[in-house]
Amino acid sequence: MKTKRSIEKATEFINNKLEKNPKIALILGSGLGQLSKDIKKQINIRYGDIPDFPISTAPGHAGHLTIGELEGKQVIVMNGRFHLYEGYDLESIAFPIRILKKLGVKILILTNAAGGINRTFNPGDLMVITDHLNMTGWNPLIGPNDESLGPRFPDMGKLYNPDLINHLNNIASSLNIPLKQGIYAWMTGPSFETPAEIDMIRIMHGDAVGMSTVPEAITAHHCGIKVVGISCISNMAAGVLDQSITEEEVFEIAKHVYSDFSALIRRFLKELFPKKTGEY
Repeated sequence: MKTKRSIEKATEFINNKLEKNPKIALILGSGLGQLSKDIKKQINIRYGDIPDFPISTAPGHAGHLTIGELEGKQVIVMNGRFHLYEGYDLESIAFPIRILKKLGVKILILTNAAGGINRTFNPGDLMVITDHLNMTGWNPLIGPNDESLGPRFPDMGKLYNPDLINHLNNIASSLNIPLKQGIYAWMTGPSFETPAEIDMIRIMHGDAVGMSTVPEAITAHHCGIKVVGISCISNMAAGVLDQSITEEEVFEIAKHVYSDFSALIRRFLKELFPKKTGEY
């Protein structure tokens, strides 16, 4: 069990390696990890060196933290996340998010590779997440609640922060990057979804589907971190097109969309905080 003491130990270990504490965190999805190479004055910490921290086993997830400066902002990047399909429980998936909170993170940018369900989408599109569908029946807040982390029954009405979504839309418009809007559906994986499952999610107004992001978003919102999410539509989901879905396709599309993704994130960070208030 990831106890309060486990969170404190891991936070202390990371804190001892930092000169400045980051206010912004990014979790980079499949094929998007190269953004961390652009971070200046970077410190890298392997997940395996952090007390009680999980280890990434998913393909394309490097398994280390990168802390430093990107577009004038102090950031911490998770190069690799954790999934139910790897055999991790939700407590382990929530653990890094709670450490980010203890480190002083105020804003979490979640990214992922997702299958497109909305028939107006195409592989290579970027989609800002406006809401989600939890199709798993699981929630990272199940179990005893620590009131120091967040309330027993958190409201989820504005989980994906409207101000940050507006900011992202404005940045995309200024860069002439088409940015879709949509609802992300979370499935456990590791098998891709069936055509019948995709039809079900479409009926429920889901626009994209993937195997991550939702438990991290719920955990972050629970502990007071503002959340914004971006999906890279790496393929069309089962039944949308008459073709097979492969892991290789996911990574190939992520390479093609990386230029727009990087430009969007960098400008988003550069212009993040309004001058008058200094924060959202």
